[in-house]
Amino acid sequence: MIRPLRIAQAVPPMERVPPEAYGGTERVVFELVTELTRRGHEVTTFASGDSAVPGRLVETVPRALRPAGYGGDVSGYMLATMLRVLDREREFDLIHSHLEWFSLALRRASSRPVVSTFHGRLDLPWSRDSLADGPHGLVAISESQASVHPDVPWTVVHNGLTLDASPFEARRSNALVFVGRVAAEKGIVEAIEIAQQAGRPLRIAAKVGPTPIERDFDEAVFRPALKAAGNDVEFLGELSGADRDALFAECHAVVMPGSWPEPFGLVAIEALACGAPVLARRVGALDEIIRDGIDGFFGDDATQLAFLADRVDELDRAAIRASVIDRFSAARMADGYEALYARTLGLDDEEGASNLEPGPDEIQAQSHDRRLDRAGVTTG
Repeated sequence: MIRPLRIAQAVPPMERVPPEAYGGTERVVFELVTELTRRGHEVTTFASGDSAVPGRLVETVPRALRPAGYGGDVSGYMLATMLRVLDREREFDLIHSHLEWFSLALRRASSRPVVSTFHGRLDLPWSRDSLADGPHGLVAISESQASVHPDVPWTVVHNGLTLDASPFEARRSNALVFVGRVAAEKGIVEAIEIAQQAGRPLRIAAKVGPTPIERDFDEAVFRPALKAAGNDVEFLGELSGADRDALFAECHAVVMPGSWPEPFGLVAIEALACGAPVLARRVGALDEIIRDGIDGFFGDDATQLAFLADRVDELDRAAIRASVIDRFSAARMADGYEALYARTLGLDDEEGASNLEPGPDEIQAQSHDRRLDRAGVTTG
């Protein structure tokens, strides 16, 4: 374990930390801040003012943008967050940015070491040029996400959550469950098709995003499909974490038929922690989480996933739960980040620890000691 550090965590202002309902990045940051604080680090989180985190909170916007109904361009708010961090950078030993591509600009502008975690897709048009200098301190949340840019010196740290208290039910219903966003790439309409082919009811817990594209998909595609499915499909809207876990705990299986390359897949580890097997397409990082034939099954399309739904009873739900709680714990995630912080700051040995600049309290104490020394008073 490294010596206590002064760490800034810079978070996008779209969701509070932790989120009240949907919000993957913010949930992960909350878990990380909580664990780092428990280990004795001094953590300052730059986030929306309605956040509730251990340590210090520096408000970047009064309320999180998405729950307040904002669906416009967030780049100005991301820039404002970056500037707020830079205004106070000398208070920290290290800055940990979750600001996606703004993290690269923050790294160049800061006089402090910057660790940058990317939570979204990396296969974007501008990404190759932006990463051309092979910057250090970059974190991918899966091997799959990092593989898009194999020449970049990524550190891979899988997301982790505190999963020990996830509910577990020995008796299950015959219903399938979909949790996520109402978006084409998440496969929400395909989830309806899977349930229909499998002859099982489907319960959907999903948020509708504020952007015009998301609203159009909801109205033009999802709502008609939901209406056509009739009473066999129940749309629950966006649920709290506790209600979402209860949904996982009582279902037959969770379906993740999306086609987009999941950078990680928090829904998968949440479901598995409740002992719910997952039926998914083999995309993105899901095969780093789901062990085919152990935690669930991979299928190529809706028809194959519907067929595999009947094989779920072969799986050991208690073993599924025990494995994921160990493999994707918040403590294991914090171990990965602490190791990276140590390498970034040169703290692999005690000599490196002495190279850190003192914080404001240490400076004040040292000044006080020097005044006592000049007065002939010995300090211990």
